[in-house]
Amino acid sequence: MAVSMELTKEYGYVVLTVVAYAFLNFWMSFQVGKARRKYKVFYPTLYAIESENKDAKLFNCVQRGHQNSLEMMPLFFVTVLVGGLQHPVIAAALGVLYTLARFFYFKGYATGVPDNRLKLGGLNFLAIIGLILCTASFGINLVIREAI
Repeated sequence: MAVSMELTKEYGYVVLTVVAYAFLNFWMSFQVGKARRKYKVFYPTLYAIESENKDAKLFNCVQRGHQNSLEMMPLFFVTVLVGGLQHPVIAAALGVLYTLARFFYFKGYATGVPDNRLKLGGLNFLAIIGLILCTASFGINLVIREAI
């Protein structure tokens, strides 16, 4: 049986959160480009090799900060967009927290000291767990609605 639903105006906050994260991703990619020039790591090389480049760790930390954000992006987009269908304000707030935390995660990683990524950046894990719970709540609600 099909289920129909209307999007509330608050869902617009969820969409704006996704747009904000997209801008953050573009900014991170520009930072990687700047690091490529600064540390002389040219395409198509994904990661620098320490035996060939004295600044390999510094570059690799910038690259890894962006790469990790790309790896987490599908989970973030799915959970914020689906969880936001039932809980748009909560999902948008968690999405803003996640986006800000990913900024600090990247900035900390880019220092060349990987542990710095978790100082404020570690909050992204709390935000993503909250978004997973929002999404699970939406799924459970659909199942219960179907059973009635």
